[in-house]
Amino acid sequence: MKQLLVVVDMQNDFVTGALGTAEAQAIVDNVVRLCQAAVGNGNEVVFTRDTHGENYLSTQEGARLPVQHCIKGTWGWQIVDQLAQYATNVIDKPTFGSVNLAQYVKDGGFDVVNLVGLCTDICVISNAMLIKAYSTEAKVVVHANCCAGVTPASHSNALEAMKMCQIEVVY
Repeated sequence: MKQLLVVVDMQNDFVTGALGTAEAQAIVDNVVRLCQAAVGNGNEVVFTRDTHGENYLSTQEGARLPVQHCIKGTWGWQIVDQLAQYATNVIDKPTFGSVNLAQYVKDGGFDVVNLVGLCTDICVISNAMLIKAYSTEAKVVVHANCCAGVTPASHSNALEAMKMCQIEVVY
């Protein structure tokens, strides 16, 4: 079985920076362990990186979330130090879900796609749904203990929504 680990937006701004949370900080070690296991088993790892420009506040997203974050080239945009060594394959994305990631999964012919990262209720769910749409027969698995949402309640809601869409959630 060909497996892929997708690490979604484990960036400084989402962990300890502008939009950081205690829940995001709490999953870092779990994500490190999954990356170590994936590499140790010879599986591919790909990271996504939320990527905005200096004009972020004038974008549609910036109007609804007026907190500058993940501005390309800044400290906040970088993958957290604990995971940087695993981030050799990174897909920058200007919005929540990445069609480039979904196409990458489809082109790669992966049988199993594991997702972890931030935020469960925004970017993880968006990417899980796109991957499922592009690769209908791939098994998509979200690792709940390696994800954090904007709030604990929205994290739980997103996990339940993904289950309804035939995305496996493991704890």
